[in-house]
Amino acid sequence: MATTYQRVLLKLSGEAMVGETSFGIDPKVVTDLARQIRRVAELDVQIAIVIGGGNIWRGIAASSRGMDRATADYMGMVATVLNALALQDALETIDVQTRVMTAIEMHEVAEPYIRRRAIRHMEKGRVVILAAGTGNPYFTTDTAAALRALELDVNVLLMAKNQVDGVYDDDPRTNQQARRYRQISHQEAIERNLRVMDVSALALLRDHNLPILVFNMATDGAIEAAVTGAGIGTLILDGDARFA
Repeated sequence: MATTYQRVLLKLSGEAMVGETSFGIDPKVVTDLARQIRRVAELDVQIAIVIGGGNIWRGIAASSRGMDRATADYMGMVATVLNALALQDALETIDVQTRVMTAIEMHEVAEPYIRRRAIRHMEKGRVVILAAGTGNPYFTTDTAAALRALELDVNVLLMAKNQVDGVYDDDPRTNQQARRYRQISHQEAIERNLRVMDVSALALLRDHNLPILVFNMATDGAIEAAVTGAGIGTLILDGDARFA
């Protein structure tokens, strides 16, 4: 199967690990996710993954209830490491070589993030999971994904969403007439406040003209479809907006 992209960064939310539970990590969901990633790796696509921690801890929510914001954010970084280790275990169980790299040092469980080492891992066919965000409080994992995507010189940032199959001109949950974009520019997504991702992350990707593909990961094979150019989701790229 021909692929559109040689090197990708996949952004996963922590909620992707939850499944039918309301909290934490569902091993079955993680196993299914690992199988999707393996099929992509078998296409000789180099893969880096940034994963959130919202299924375990939300720093902003804790901060709003009186906790020190920096402390709450560092706790969120640790939550992303838990998710990364769970995904690594699932991938290695099905014989996919994987490395977890963290932006804050945790030598006993992961490698420190070093850009050139991460690239070398990917060149050797290993899946690289990037945890602990940027290593700094006040930044979201969306911003971490944008930063790492640029650092690692990927071809596209894949934004895997839960139960949302792309970017719409209005909320499809409340407006049945909402239309899904097939393509839209970074700038228009910002101006229309379409909530694709953290605005600062979207602006960073706009400034470097890195494409973003927003798609629904709930369907089995969605990640594979994304890297093979199957026309799913919404592509965010310079140019005129087009509806699906």
